[in-house]
Amino acid sequence: MRWMVGIIVILTLLGLKARDPYPLEVMRLKTFDYFISTIEPAESDIITLISIDDESLNEIGQWPWPREKFCGFLGSGVTGFTILFPEKDRYDTDKKFADCMNFVVVSTAATDSKIGGKPPHVGTSTIGSDPLAFLPSFNGVLNNVPEIETKAAGNGITSTAYELDGLVRRVPLVFSIAGELYPSFSMEVIRNLAQAPSYAIKSNDLGVEALRINKNFPVIKPDANARIWVNWNTRFRMISAKEYLEKPNPSLVALVGVTAKGASTLVATPVGLKAPHEIQAAVLDTLISGTNISRPQWAQDMELVALAAGLVLLLILSFKVYVSLPALILTISGAIWYTFTTFTEQQILLDPSFAIVAAIILWAISSFTNYLREFKLKQQIKKQFEHYLDPRMVKKLQKDPSLLKLGGETREMTFLFSDIRGFTPISEKFKDEPHKLVELINIFLTNQTDIILKHGGTVDKYMGDCIMAFWNAPLDDPYHKLNATKAALEMRTALEELNNVLRAERSIEINTGCGINTGLCIVGNMGSSRRFDYSVIGDSVNLAARLESSCKTYETTLIISENSKVSDYPYTYLDEVTVKGKSESVKIYTIQK
Repeated sequence: MRWMVGIIVILTLLGLKARDPYPLEVMRLKTFDYFISTIEPAESDIITLISIDDESLNEIGQWPWPREKFCGFLGSGVTGFTILFPEKDRYDTDKKFADCMNFVVVSTAATDSKIGGKPPHVGTSTIGSDPLAFLPSFNGVLNNVPEIETKAAGNGITSTAYELDGLVRRVPLVFSIAGELYPSFSMEVIRNLAQAPSYAIKSNDLGVEALRINKNFPVIKPDANARIWVNWNTRFRMISAKEYLEKPNPSLVALVGVTAKGASTLVATPVGLKAPHEIQAAVLDTLISGTNISRPQWAQDMELVALAAGLVLLLILSFKVYVSLPALILTISGAIWYTFTTFTEQQILLDPSFAIVAAIILWAISSFTNYLREFKLKQQIKKQFEHYLDPRMVKKLQKDPSLLKLGGETREMTFLFSDIRGFTPISEKFKDEPHKLVELINIFLTNQTDIILKHGGTVDKYMGDCIMAFWNAPLDDPYHKLNATKAALEMRTALEELNNVLRAERSIEINTGCGINTGLCIVGNMGSSRRFDYSVIGDSVNLAARLESSCKTYETTLIISENSKVSDYPYTYLDEVTVKGKSESVKIYTIQK
């Protein structure tokens, strides 16, 4: 049952991981956000952000400005504008802006609109399979005016890709526009920095493998769809457009964008809202610095295999209560340590989040199954022994079921048989009122049974007016001989007290014979597959029964074999008898009142 439940839970969890529904993907993305946030913050000394903010609009005038105004932002190694110029300048200064452009990259936006055009073509070297099927695909782009577009040194697409929770984490580096390859804005900035005429893209049957500008820049390892994970932990020098125009401060790369309220479109990221030129700066820095955060194509399969192996191991260990919680902690700690170490050392994103949740779910269900099994076992023990053992002993068995060894075991035990002598005359007195005979027997059995249980004995069964009990099972009792003797003597005393009451109230007296023997026997659950009892069998048991029946012959109430003798009792020798079916004889004794 435990294995079946555990296997069903594991298969369900693996199926859930393979399907990767919305909650799992969001959980994974949030985990990756945390991993990326742990990258050591850095200051960029090559990228400057020029922001057209509210202060700049108040000083220079309402937006949009005359195009020739943007000439004041030029002078850096490469200047990129994340501002679109799709319509002619109302001040008719497009040509003036175009004439002053030198190493300028302008942006376009991908669109599926039928009016979308094509940006200027950039040469591309393709290695391996055709990557078009794996790239973000659009019908066209929103172009800039021809004067600006033809004079620009580079023209790249600034469109981003939102994750299913609405945040931008990965940005495409290459697009498919009407079936042709076109670079992103950041790729064009790097190409112009490298003064390279083109870039290379390598792909296989599973998607894009790598991108490269030239040997002076690191090889870019995007995902299969040519997207890269952005490192948001770099801080850039941000200058107001007003201040820059007053005092130009060129750098290797300058990116110009709008941050003024109502004039810019902000993009949601894991670290808050960002203006487009801030997004492109983070992408550009990620590419230039070689911060190659990646999630390889094999990551999902590896996580699935590792999850299966970890859950099976946890299932095996969870069956032992005392190791289940340490196993859970070790599993969770191992998943966190391995994935985080892999990220910090290799910048590979592996997801520990579902493994943690799955481990907790499996552990909780396994723990509940174990609890339910133990509860049922305790109830079974109580049901089986509550009428035969002292309640304190039943609780001890319930607390530690390992003390109960079922199924048949050989051990030395002490047996006691006690029977009413002269029961027939007593029963004849109640032939017209049998219910009173039953009441009398119950009074007698209760009187005697309480003493047996008090001294740690197990009542095996009642055979009419006869009691069969034993010691040293199911719980170990190193003093089983002594306890059986104490019980027999106290039973005799208690019967005398009961007889005083019976003589006074019912004019009846009960006399018993008791036999005690110690020896090896088989103890355990015995019977059929449908009905069984915890009992004992063996010659030693039979001898105890014969000693009880011999009490009348030797005119005594108690016969104890030599096998059950203990010190400090005044034994009286009775005889030496040969057990039926045995060749050796056994000495028998009694203890006088």
